[in-house]
Amino acid sequence: MLQALEAVLVPFLESVYTSVGYVGVVAAMAIESCAVPLPSEVILPFAGWMVARGTVEPATHATWSYWAVVAAGVLGNTIGSLVSYGIGRAGGRPLLERYGRYVLISAHDLDTADRWFARWGEATVFFSRMLPVVRTFISVPAGVGRMPVWRFVLFSVAGALPWIMLLVWGGTVLGENWVAIKDALRGLDYAIVAFIAALVALFLWRHLRRA
Repeated sequence: MLQALEAVLVPFLESVYTSVGYVGVVAAMAIESCAVPLPSEVILPFAGWMVARGTVEPATHATWSYWAVVAAGVLGNTIGSLVSYGIGRAGGRPLLERYGRYVLISAHDLDTADRWFARWGEATVFFSRMLPVVRTFISVPAGVGRMPVWRFVLFSVAGALPWIMLLVWGGTVLGENWVAIKDALRGLDYAIVAFIAALVALFLWRHLRRA
């Protein structure tokens, strides 16, 4: 399934990047940060390869630069993250307060999330932005946990910046072999998904036992 998605995604990204330039990177990263399956492990290294290829920016007719692509990636990441954060803050908590009991989420769990993000929110958002899979979804629980928006943006950008810099740099260095980055991170993706699944299973087991 992932390979089929990438077979469609790569030509699409190339078309977007050559047509609208940095705006395409902003849009792709904003979509990815809204928890839509457009992996940054493809978006950013491929953008790095476009830098290495000397892609021309349509607006300025100048060739792409590494730092401009990084800035576009950070901007897109921030926009998408704020959308997800807003959904979690405005709609997520009322929805969970009303229907959470049907998925074993209690008012106590929501209060625990509030306390967690009040105490550990900065570190949680910062380090989550450096991890595949988790980085895409952390914005919603941060919103549900009512983390102050300025702190969320600050630590989200701080955590996303090294991730974005590394992936874009890898694409510029590896050139047409940029897919090696995606393949190398795939094992980490699976490990993180397995870890999350284990946490969900533990959560369900504890709540079912308590019930």
